[in-house]
Amino acid sequence: MQEQDLSPPVALPMLSPEARRRQLKEKLIAWGITAVAFSGIAALVLILVFVAKEALTLVTDTAAREEASFSKMFLPQWVRKGKPLAYVWQPVSNVPKVSMIPLFIGTLKTTAVSMLVAVPLGIFGALFAAEFAPRRLREVLKPTIELLAGIPSVVLGFFALMVMASFLQETFGFTSRLNAVVAGLGLALAIVPVIFTVTEDALTAVPRSYREASLALGATPWETAWKVVLPAAAPGILAACVLGFGRAIGETMIVLMASGNAAITSANLGDSVRSLSATIAAEMGEVVVGSPHYALLFFIGVELFLFTFVLNMLAGIWTKKVIQRLKGGAG
Repeated sequence: MQEQDLSPPVALPMLSPEARRRQLKEKLIAWGITAVAFSGIAALVLILVFVAKEALTLVTDTAAREEASFSKMFLPQWVRKGKPLAYVWQPVSNVPKVSMIPLFIGTLKTTAVSMLVAVPLGIFGALFAAEFAPRRLREVLKPTIELLAGIPSVVLGFFALMVMASFLQETFGFTSRLNAVVAGLGLALAIVPVIFTVTEDALTAVPRSYREASLALGATPWETAWKVVLPAAAPGILAACVLGFGRAIGETMIVLMASGNAAITSANLGDSVRSLSATIAAEMGEVVVGSPHYALLFFIGVELFLFTFVLNMLAGIWTKKVIQRLKGGAG
């Protein structure tokens, strides 16, 4: 038989009132932080549920399905007798035409122009500021570029509308004064600070030992920056580009003011365009609540969310592969 332990139990030390108050305060702070974190998640879920619920009318309502079916949204339709099939966005008419293709094309055209301008400017500007600029110049350059992020988008849109549009039309001879190029350059002004700031932070976070090892092996400062620092900061640079792309896709005011808002199916960057986000902003104020047109605008919001979500997911997968490759793991 095992002997029983007959020693008296050890008394736990009693907490003082001050220690109890401090412990209770720490628990309340932890609960508060948790509540704030979950409230943000709950708000996001509620927004998605609300938008999806309003867009679901296109599936559940018979009249909405007849007016805005998926075939009418994504396949060419008859516009006039004797005319070929075409993609037309004209939801307010005797025979509503709700093709999404012109909106997709307009969104991609403006976003492509903005990214073609903003990505090189942002990345190479950040590379210069992080690797080559003198300290005093860096202290002036970075805050100056970041100030662009504080300019309201309506101001950038007004600048593109009144100044850039006329200048570009006179320079390149565009048929339409407001077009994808003007809107894309206006968007570039808005996303350059985002790409620059995140990229500069990613480049600065690269360990200094990488640079010292490269220079010790005989590489020039430019070769070190291009072949060592940039690849090491690739995940952060990709995050910067994804953030900039998301800002360009969702930006409304600049595109609404500088694109011409014409739903034209064309590959010409000099033609006026109409984006998904600008369509919601332009038509939501006058649409009849509960109508198929109303549900269609919410469906556009769902499309924007899904597009951004898939892009972020793909970017995350690619970033993990890059990090594994940099660490020497299996790519």
